[in-house]
Amino acid sequence: MAEELQALNENNTWTIVKLPKGKKAAGSRWVYKTKFHSDGTIERNKARLVARGFTQTYGVDYKETFAPVAKMNTVRVLLSVAINNAWPLFQMDVKNAFLHGDNMSEIIALKQYLNNKFAIKDLGTLKYFLGIEMAHSHKGFFLNQRKYVMDLLHEAKMTDCKPARTPLDSNLKLKTHGDPVPNLSYYQRMVGKLIYLTITRPDISYVVSIGSQFMHSPSMDHLKIVHRVLRYLKGSIGRGILMRNNSHTQISGYTDADWAGNSLDRKSTTGFCMFVGGNLVTWKSKKQSVVARSSAEAEYRAMASTACELIWLRSLLLTLGFPHQQPMSLHCDNQAAMHIASNPVFHERTKHIKVDCHYVRNQVQSKVIDTHYTRSHDQLADIFTKGLPSVDFQRLLFKLGSINPFDPA
Repeated sequence: MAEELQALNENNTWTIVKLPKGKKAAGSRWVYKTKFHSDGTIERNKARLVARGFTQTYGVDYKETFAPVAKMNTVRVLLSVAINNAWPLFQMDVKNAFLHGDNMSEIIALKQYLNNKFAIKDLGTLKYFLGIEMAHSHKGFFLNQRKYVMDLLHEAKMTDCKPARTPLDSNLKLKTHGDPVPNLSYYQRMVGKLIYLTITRPDISYVVSIGSQFMHSPSMDHLKIVHRVLRYLKGSIGRGILMRNNSHTQISGYTDADWAGNSLDRKSTTGFCMFVGGNLVTWKSKKQSVVARSSAEAEYRAMASTACELIWLRSLLLTLGFPHQQPMSLHCDNQAAMHIASNPVFHERTKHIKVDCHYVRNQVQSKVIDTHYTRSHDQLADIFTKGLPSVDFQRLLFKLGSINPFDPA
């Protein structure tokens, strides 16, 4: 605590003044935490001042600290750009801030400059950040959250459970009623931790999106779904994302929708995944907000969401100094939706999705996005819209670049 206070004082982080008349000081407290290495050994003990700490609940988030961090999609894009350009990655701790550089001479100059301005610690080559482990090899980077999974299983008291081959039963049918869970905070805590685990585990995105829909009133059936995910994690602790050097930074995406797949409200599920430089960088599984009246409508709404993500990725790469001149590829397995995107004649069929129609069509006609038909068998986004049999599930994971190094060769 004394070390961090000294660094804050030396940087003139604040100026102490008297409280305005009639104002009371907000409650605050120091939270003491331990920072670990990826192998579980203690790196150092830490202390952080938590403003308005009185709003946190003991047993739920009392020991948690909250700070803004980079969007993980952005981090994965940066890593893909780095490996495709053979950049070295280094890590420095500016009291919990992580910085990455382009060029070795500039990295050395940046380190020296920061060392003159801040109290920093050079942690060397990037290996472990935000609970994410990064392994380096001649093949590229391998991102995983192995330690996080082990800690999660230990907290759930499921370290000795029987592993499951998939995170969700492909024949599962959700029920409208069921016995409520006896411990609501346990369910919410487990789902919250699983959401963070999706940073490197696209294989559980769909089932976690299901579990998160019942955070306020889960039943025992929903708790069984969470336990099934934990059993699956037990058998795939080391699974993560492999990023290779493919010598390009092209953008492509896959989009899919499971029409009326939710048996409770008959809403569809949007699923998409994006690749930058041939590496998986973003993905999403989310229930659509309205009921689609046809499969084409559901697919087209998914295409609109995917198009927005593609445009964002294009803008991000431009900011990083990599302008994307060629049309971005968008793969879809619904020909009706593709015809709507390129044909301005389908007025009567598309009045109810007019805004999405115009948005996607404008991107296609301006050659920003180029649509491609993909067979359902090769639709990578299928894994984000429904539960799949084990064979199909493993096949799509391999194509996504999600691997488990502990699997037999």
